[in-house]
Amino acid sequence: INSVTNRNMLLWDGACHVHEQFSVEKIVELKAQHPEALVLAHPECKSTVLKLADVVGSTAALLKYAVNHPENTYIVATESGILHEMQKKCPQTTFIPAPPNDSTCGCNECSFMRLNTLEKLYECLKNESPEITVDPEVAEKAVKPIQRMLEISAELGL
Repeated sequence: INSVTNRNMLLWDGACHVHEQFSVEKIVELKAQHPEALVLAHPECKSTVLKLADVVGSTAALLKYAVNHPENTYIVATESGILHEMQKKCPQTTFIPAPPNDSTCGCNECSFMRLNTLEKLYECLKNESPEITVDPEVAEKAVKPIQRMLEISAELGL
């Protein structure tokens, strides 16, 4: 974020485990096997992965790029759940999942996102539970960056 904005912001020293686990070596191997393939990477990936990427963007931006350029083959470095949507919108396109460091498969999935199920969603909507309460002062402060993020996305057409 600092390199993109040319600012020196104090950022939380944390990361998404999915985006941190992509193997640079395995992406390089895939590029050697598929030299025509473009690498699509989520900005939360390590900087070494981002340097290999042809396109860096949010999941929505990566999907939009693939839809607008369906003639390409892609190596996709983001949560693998997007691959189904990419394939659905671009059936003639080849999408290759970028593999994680400790696996021989391209199955880098977010275990936390997998905790959500249709049954849990149904129960939540039906019973309006579990209820999450947030201190009003915290909620007011939290809305500001979300609104700004949405404004920036709208300005960029995302």
